[in-house]
Amino acid sequence: MANSMPETEYRQFLPDLSIPRFTTMAKQDAHVYANAFKESGAPPWIHALYMHWLELLKEPFKGVTNDGMVRPGLFKVQDEGVPIDDIVAKTESLLSQLKPAQFARVSYHIDSAEWRTWSNPEFLLSDKGIRLDELEPAVRDRVLSVLQATLSPEGYEKAISAMRINGFLGDLVKGAAVMNEFSYNFVLFGAPSTTAPWGFSFYGHHLCLNIFLYRTQIIISPWFTGAEPNIIDEGPYKGTRILHEEERLGLQLMQSLSSELQVKAQVYKQMRDPAMPEGRWNHDDQRHLCGAYRDNRIVPYEGIIVSSLSSEQQELVTGILNQYLLYLPLKARTIRLAECEALYDETYFSWIGSFENDSPFYFRIQSPVVLVEFDHHSGVFLTNKEPAKFHIHTLLRTPNAGDYGMALRPLCAGHVNQDFVWKGERD
Repeated sequence: MANSMPETEYRQFLPDLSIPRFTTMAKQDAHVYANAFKESGAPPWIHALYMHWLELLKEPFKGVTNDGMVRPGLFKVQDEGVPIDDIVAKTESLLSQLKPAQFARVSYHIDSAEWRTWSNPEFLLSDKGIRLDELEPAVRDRVLSVLQATLSPEGYEKAISAMRINGFLGDLVKGAAVMNEFSYNFVLFGAPSTTAPWGFSFYGHHLCLNIFLYRTQIIISPWFTGAEPNIIDEGPYKGTRILHEEERLGLQLMQSLSSELQVKAQVYKQMRDPAMPEGRWNHDDQRHLCGAYRDNRIVPYEGIIVSSLSSEQQELVTGILNQYLLYLPLKARTIRLAECEALYDETYFSWIGSFENDSPFYFRIQSPVVLVEFDHHSGVFLTNKEPAKFHIHTLLRTPNAGDYGMALRPLCAGHVNQDFVWKGERD
């Protein structure tokens, strides 16, 4: 297996911008670009995935599970110290600045299936809500103030860094009208409230956050964060870098295992292994199992049980999970980490690929209450045909109906229990 290149060596894989893919993109805005994709069906492998996503959306939400059965009783209503008053105030301030048409576009019922239509490619496949690069700067700043009030300071910095890296990629390929620092949509589900459940989605290329709020409790799940490349090496944001800590800790954990445990954790030796069953790898998600539209995926446990590891190795697992829970405010993150640690006897760590210092890899940590994936990818805009360490995809899911706060909703005070639904008079 060939080794990947260090992050700053991505420049040898810059694409030829004179080919039709990029000359056409340079003339399109996000809407024209997305419509052309939908109408042409090209590239066919991405279009086929998009059509598959639409079929998956027809399934009622169940949640990611390890065996197809949702395990009850894992979630409870609790005080997580979220600054809900400030979040509501910032959101109401934003809404007060929207024009009627914008307000109509941004507002959805909390139970709307549209919450599940986020996606991480650059294509604007689900055009809902308000798009930041189409807003007046003052209104855009108010959207970002909602995000800043909701996330931890370090989580907000991570999100902004992902957006800036996306803008950097757009500049690299001369496609800034499609990919830029503000090519993200904001959608509200329910009405801002300090006492009733509501939330919002913030999504675009390489950054998708789904946030459910109830009183002082928060669920940020599912989320997706990626970068190609994962470092900015020139311009005003030079030095911006993300996802390297998750990478470092994952590799450190795998390298720390005994050879016997390494064999058990490594479910496939190659990143695209001939031993993989059909569907285990696809052109776009590559090794990821729980990306966009995979709300109901069955993901069997693989690898080794975390409780069997040494205390130092378990601390590395906690360190990885801390990075994946970084978007959460500190008190909520501390609570969530404790919930994860309490289930280490049901938590599995698995690995794909080699684990030399320069090798690309995939890993997953999975338990009844959390599932995180890390994957080095081949190029999408860059031309590297093999996975490389400068293109990274990460995501988090909350199994057993935890995504979008679904498992919490029936526990919220005032939840509507529709035991009887009038369907109209009979003929």
